[in-house]
Amino acid sequence: MPNPIQIATRKSPLALKQTEMVRAWLAEKLPNDRFDELRLSTNVDERLTWSLEKRGGIGLFTKELEDALLDGRARIAVHSAKDLPTAFQADLHVAGYLPRARAHDILVHRTDCPQPQTIATSSPRRRAQVGILQEQAEWTTIRGNVATRMRKIVEGEAEATLLAAAGLDRLDITEHDGLTFVELPIEQVVPAPGQAAIAIQCREADLDKYQDLFCQKTKLAVELERCFLRKLGGGCQTPVGAHYTEGTFYIFHPEVGHTTFEFELDSLNEIEPIIETVIHDLSL
Repeated sequence: MPNPIQIATRKSPLALKQTEMVRAWLAEKLPNDRFDELRLSTNVDERLTWSLEKRGGIGLFTKELEDALLDGRARIAVHSAKDLPTAFQADLHVAGYLPRARAHDILVHRTDCPQPQTIATSSPRRRAQVGILQEQAEWTTIRGNVATRMRKIVEGEAEATLLAAAGLDRLDITEHDGLTFVELPIEQVVPAPGQAAIAIQCREADLDKYQDLFCQKTKLAVELERCFLRKLGGGCQTPVGAHYTEGTFYIFHPEVGHTTFEFELDSLNEIEPIIETVIHDLSL
């Protein structure tokens, strides 16, 4: 029996859950292959005192996994699509995405603080948009996995934080003692490009094997969003939101605020000209 195909993943509970989902998907699509996990720590996982914003954010959650692909320790890597840099190390590609989950951001606040004064997030995108809704808020940062951040809010390190709905859903978190969960409308808080999508990355030599196995609808949407971010020259620490769903492209940019474009997207070949038109129309 051949050796199992190694899938590179971070060690956080959410990363492992997402990798479990990818393994289940591949087991159905490729029943003759076996898959195993290569669990890796990234520099950002090991240095919880780092400021993601000051370090630029781009690629901080992905480099060690990409290195494992390039040196042959793994054949596949699983990422949260919103963490992916807009350009990869040479020879690497996104093979595809699992079907996208709920993409909203969630305001998680202490139940005894319905109008939180201190909100913890390291995301400039979330600060910029939620700051419009919560003008009274003061901003701070907390680090850690989902459970750690919720515990810190309960303990009073801040009165609220912002989490991705997809992560909560995948971890089966629907409630927490002392906390209230508020789903924020996408038109008011536009998600990060790729938010709620799980990306499967591989080397070019393996692309033909995997690229047709995943969700085409999600691929079109996420590649559109990533193209928009790439054309702006931005990374995950740029306060830009971009989300395409059901014929509507939601955008937040600090220079133009919130806006939408209506169009149907049927092919990857349509993405570049559409984004060129969007950026021109926005005068960005």
